Amino acid sequence: MAIARGKTTKTFLNQQVANFGLFYTKLHQLHWYVKGPSFFTLHIKFEELYDEVTAILDEVAERLIQIDGEPYSTLQEFLEHATIKEKPYTKLLSEDEMVQIAIDDLVQLRDELAEGIVLADQEGDAVSNDLLIAVKNKIDKDIWFYSSFLGKDPVPQNNPK
Repeated sequence: MAIARGKTTKTFLNQQVANFGLFYTKLHQLHWYVKGPSFFTLHIKFEELYDEVTAILDEVAERLIQIDGEPYSTLQEFLEHATIKEKPYTKLLSEDEMVQIAIDDLVQLRDELAEGIVLADQEGDAVSNDLLIAVKNKIDKDIWFYSSFLGKDPVPQNNPK
């Protein structure tokens, strides 16, 4: 995996602040609009996931401050700097479609975290590296759980070199 030229651990962490901030909002959308036979299960699982994302967002932003960064903290900044995309809820989605939306964003976050792990390691930032490994581990497990809900295998990982 090639690291983008000029990208630093600080810029990477801030982009993840934007990603997790936006993902938090998207998960609320799924939580609020879910309908169907698995409503009770998914309503709770989406809430658990956005609670997890809140904790991750806080950890990443606080780490960024510790290394003299300035985390994005507005919705506008999240929208401008996130690599995951906002999607307004304009049509009824099935439960499976909603779960797939969550999986797709989790996979993107996981793959970007792998890049950040390499970047933090190259910069000798062991604490950020450790944080990103722990977050990636949580995301890997979430991908497995939500993929299993759909009766699918987890999405394979891109292994950075």
